[in-house]
Amino acid sequence: MIETKPVKLALAWLVPAVGAAIFVTIQCFSYLNGYVRSGGTMQAITFGPAALWGVSIFYGAWVVPPLLALAGRRTADWVMILLGGVLFSLSTLAGIFDGLRDGGHLVALELLAVTLPGATALTMSWRHVRSN
Repeated sequence: MIETKPVKLALAWLVPAVGAAIFVTIQCFSYLNGYVRSGGTMQAITFGPAALWGVSIFYGAWVVPPLLALAGRRTADWVMILLGGVLFSLSTLAGIFDGLRDGGHLVALELLAVTLPGATALTMSWRHVRSN
């Protein structure tokens, strides 16, 4: 029988991961909408290879905390808290910064899609570590 506690913890970490993907998608479409609305007069944002790799690695790292939650080892639990906390914090700060620059609707989306579920997952992880 599969223990439900690690599975629930992994699902709790998947929610902000999906929220981060949704946030980035809507942020890209929001920028594209502003660019089209301006008639192409806005300066286009270009990314170099290093920036594209960095963004890919950052958002790809969101799958690691749920996998660590399923490992069920004490070391994996601490790495889950540390990595998940860093991802949660950086996503929150970047989302608020980008939202203030690109529109208030992005701040609200980031807080709803990443920060709230991320704080919940971090709290659940901390309680899981303290109970073991």
